[in-house]
Amino acid sequence: MKKIASILAGLLLCLSTAVFADEHADKALIHADAAVTHGKAGHAPILVDHAKQALDHTLAASIAAKGQSKTHLDAAAGSLQKAIDEGNLGHVEPATKAAEEAVEHIKASNK
Repeated sequence: MKKIASILAGLLLCLSTAVFADEHADKALIHADAAVTHGKAGHAPILVDHAKQALDHTLAASIAAKGQSKTHLDAAAGSLQKAIDEGNLGHVEPATKAAEEAVEHIKASNK
């Protein structure tokens, strides 16, 4: 009986970890998309705000992710950091491009 309980507890932990990663990846995608939208409109400060929020969620998702998902989330985090850095400098086009790269990586992490 104890073995069954241990196995079920392990399975629930695995499932909750996956849900945790998916939830944060979904929120990261929303903010990364918003960063791209504002970047295309030339709004560097708002792009930076959304990129920071997307980065926070991406890093949280990366902690719980494994395999290819983790690889894509880590790449997305790098792209988001670049978007933040470029946006803080007022370089809207490179910041937007970096945010677009992050969106693609976040989407790929959910496959």
